[in-house]
Amino acid sequence: MAAPWIAPSILSADFARLGAEVDAVVAAGADLVHFDVMDNHYVPNLTIGPLVCEALRKHGVKVPIDVHLMVRPVDRLVPDFARAGATYISFHPEASEHVDRTIALIREQGCRPGLVFNPATPLDWLDYTLEKLDLVLLMSVNPGFAGQQFIAGVLPKIAEVRRRVRASGREIRIEADGGIRTDNIAAVARAGADTFVAGSAIYGSSDYAATIRAMRAAIASAHAQSA
Repeated sequence: MAAPWIAPSILSADFARLGAEVDAVVAAGADLVHFDVMDNHYVPNLTIGPLVCEALRKHGVKVPIDVHLMVRPVDRLVPDFARAGATYISFHPEASEHVDRTIALIREQGCRPGLVFNPATPLDWLDYTLEKLDLVLLMSVNPGFAGQQFIAGVLPKIAEVRRRVRASGREIRIEADGGIRTDNIAAVARAGADTFVAGSAIYGSSDYAATIRAMRAAIASAHAQSA
């Protein structure tokens, strides 16, 4: 399994000082920045677009930027985010008219493609796409808002994706997003995730570095118990 990555979601950051907030979590030990894009259409909220991603790059952010598109349609925004400096671009299969074409577009634009599954979305899409992906993102809340409660029923789904990735023999990140905190991240790690999105758990804490260290310690403990 790949080394664990912690991905603070800037959805929970102070947008009045976003550059400083991203600098702070990176200095605290974050591996990448999770960038939630909502369109008030596919999901009931409106957040940020390519200009903010580009601004973070111009500000000096060097770590990977993990763009999660909660938009419909998808393809129109992919080139814009690629030019803005995205590393990963993930999307929901329900939001694309042609899933295979969208995956290919992300790759053609020089980014790493990911597919996102809501809690009630079946994994059948992976039957036809897994060999083309660099990331599978499992939502442990229904998308649209920060600060929701973790849905534990997603854990078996994470385990099934881990089984499929292992069988594929490919290096594919398995990311979990939604309600992840220091007290449940170990269970998510045991299920098979290696990339952990945490928004309010990190940005809502008084010490970003201490929270990220606690998360890493819980992940390490989970792996030690599974060994």
